[in-house]
Amino acid sequence: QVQLVESGGGLVQAGGSLRLSCVASGSIFSIRAMGWYRQAPGKQRELVALIASDGSTVYADSVKGRFTIPRDSAKNLVYLQMNSLKPEDTAVYYCKAVAGRIIRDYWGQGTQVTVSS
Repeated sequence: QVQLVESGGGLVQAGGSLRLSCVASGSIFSIRAMGWYRQAPGKQRELVALIASDGSTVYADSVKGRFTIPRDSAKNLVYLQMNSLKPEDTAVYYCKAVAGRIIRDYWGQGTQVTVSS
């Protein structure tokens, strides 16, 4: 089992920055990848950024050049650094870990990000 706790959401003006944090606990040795997803009202949950255990990353086209997904492996932390935020970035952001002897997804509880115009 892997437990994930997100923090760092809030309200920010367009053009501003926020940094989300996700700390993992439990069977962290089994984590293959961690990432951030978001879900806006009335929309499906979508991938924002993902980082694999080898450090390779994937970003949604909509956030390339604005968001990064740094990590602190020693502290079991993954961040989402969000710059040049836009109102369309408003959503609940979820941390996800792909982990386990039998691979499955683990999710955090989500944190709200609201970008005002």
